[in-house]
Amino acid sequence: MTRIDFHTNVPDKIAYACRLARKAWAANHRVVVMTEDAAQLAELNAAMWSFSATDFLPHVLAGDALAPHTPIVLTDNDEAELPHTELLVNLSRRSSNRVARFERMIEVISSDEDDAAAGRKRYVAYKQQDYPLTHFVTGKS
Repeated sequence: MTRIDFHTNVPDKIAYACRLARKAWAANHRVVVMTEDAAQLAELNAAMWSFSATDFLPHVLAGDALAPHTPIVLTDNDEAELPHTELLVNLSRRSSNRVARFERMIEVISSDEDDAAAGRKRYVAYKQQDYPLTHFVTGKS
């Protein structure tokens, strides 16, 4: 069953997603990052190119011919063909209908009240489905 981690109180979801993707790639994991919409997808794609002067984050958009061979795949479409099933990082306010396909999912929740409220609803829904849940509050030890 998919392990779901909630990372809450995140000040910058794009930068946080880049750090998560870098950490996953460094550990030889393949990751899919799902964004809220096309605008957030474009912002994340640009950030992946400029995130670090010393780290390259190999990534493509879902549907790209290189997606099966690229460790980081970005999408704003939950219905897109996704080549990886190890880790899903969800930046959107909606649940993925593909949660069960992944070994692990990280829900990234900002401190914005609307985002936090949507995150709480997803937490309750996953709990009712008996997913194993963990919760990390950003900035707290």
